[in-house]
Amino acid sequence: MPGVSNLRRTLDRGARGAACGLPAAVTALAVAELLAVPVRPGAGPLTAVGGAAIDRTPAAVKDWAIRTFGEADKLALQVGILAVLALCAVVVGALASHHRRLGAAAVLSFGAVGAAAALTRPDSGGAVDALPSLAGGTIGAAVLYLLATLAADAPDRAAAGGEGVAGGAGSRGGGSRRGFVLAVLATTGAAAGTGALARALTTRRARGAVASRAAVLLPAPASPAPPLPAGVAVRVPGAVPFLTSDQDFYRVDTALTVPRVDAGTWRLRLHGRGVARPRTYSFAQLLDRPLVERDITLTCVSNEVGGPYVGTARWLGVPLAELLREAGVRPPSRGGAADQLVARSVDGMTIGTPVEDLMDGRDALLAVGMNGEPLSFERGFPVRMVVPGLYGYVSACKWIEDIELTTFADYDAYWVRRSWARRAPVKTQARIDTPTPFSRLAEGVVMVAGVAWAQRRGIARVEVRVDDGPWQEARLAAQDSVDTWRQWSFPWRAAPGGHTLTVRATDGTGAVQTERRTRTVPDGASGRHSVFVTVTRPGPSNPSGRT
Repeated sequence: MPGVSNLRRTLDRGARGAACGLPAAVTALAVAELLAVPVRPGAGPLTAVGGAAIDRTPAAVKDWAIRTFGEADKLALQVGILAVLALCAVVVGALASHHRRLGAAAVLSFGAVGAAAALTRPDSGGAVDALPSLAGGTIGAAVLYLLATLAADAPDRAAAGGEGVAGGAGSRGGGSRRGFVLAVLATTGAAAGTGALARALTTRRARGAVASRAAVLLPAPASPAPPLPAGVAVRVPGAVPFLTSDQDFYRVDTALTVPRVDAGTWRLRLHGRGVARPRTYSFAQLLDRPLVERDITLTCVSNEVGGPYVGTARWLGVPLAELLREAGVRPPSRGGAADQLVARSVDGMTIGTPVEDLMDGRDALLAVGMNGEPLSFERGFPVRMVVPGLYGYVSACKWIEDIELTTFADYDAYWVRRSWARRAPVKTQARIDTPTPFSRLAEGVVMVAGVAWAQRRGIARVEVRVDDGPWQEARLAAQDSVDTWRQWSFPWRAAPGGHTLTVRATDGTGAVQTERRTRTVPDGASGRHSVFVTVTRPGPSNPSGRT
């Protein structure tokens, strides 16, 4: 039947076109990532395009991604980029089955996109950053052209079947098809090997940074953190520990690839407006200074009401205000020329912090340690900023390498250019950790517990409300300092039925946490956290009351 034969021929050509496009795309990506190793890992197309996508994503979309994917948002982005590339590869391969030159040109254009993304990254090393994507695109285009040519020489199955009956051409067609299949398999295998080699070389290149961290011996602090007071943590199952481990500490940043910085070659430059004595520090020089150890709670501005992006750790570092004063910097209240400190990371991130806040007596640190250990790479090794009382996007620069004094009028940092506020003091918040939302509980006394925080102001009172009842005061655990969260508990006599538990905090100034609900943009979420639970009466077949 001619119609069926034509349909089979069309499907066969489309499948072969797709089989051309995917190996070509994988080859282009693998070659580009391999060439990025000697140039700069961030010059690879996956990182460069992903970073460019993050930079151009509206704040509301980023907020949605963090709420939806949590700390897996970067993995979700990378998977999404690969999925789009795979779809484009199939389309381009199908195009190349009819127009080989046009298909090859499309692959070259994708290489150009990767090159442009690498060149426009804030940490770009210049024109050399374009080479990996351009080379990968060129080789990918050549592979696509070659495979498309072999695919064109292999007869369609429908046509080959008829010719084989007529005069043996099917045997020759079968050989052509086998040659095409072998070429596809060989290309795919070579691309996989190239990608594996790129990953191995990237790991080997990072060994120096890993070794430098392993060799760090943190000195004893000149000003150790006061011992935690007795009763600082509530003894309620489900309550979080007072100090958050590195493993459990939240991570929210834009780095698709965690920078691996060698502490031996790392340098920090301090310069800018009002800096009478610019300086450059090595890691060893910072460790030789008197270090301060403090317990500080950090909060991400992307933390929704009741969210997980808050944690407390024991930080060790150099007081930043001392470095600024040694360089001749004065706060604006004392006639200083700069009102903004811009911290730059090795990956190009910029974070702007009010100079007045850094020099008002709070424990603003250039941190080198966390919970008694050198910073992990994920937390910003070798050095990061930690400033109590400010959301991370205006204070917590990780992998810091440059400090410039300037003004808010002259410069907008990364997040400010994306609709976030210039100044962002942490808002008073309280969270219920247990019971969790939609829990089913037995009637009787249920311990409700959680944390509250209002860095620089402290927590004076926490109250809990059941449904629309009166506010009842919770038991506060001992306070460590005004810069840390405070745990609380509340014994609730739970009656059968569905109930909503709501919590609110009062800070050290007497201000009560607002019930007005706002989203995280532009300066942090507000509102009161609540959870809905169901309380059941124990029966003969369910003596515990749990289901």
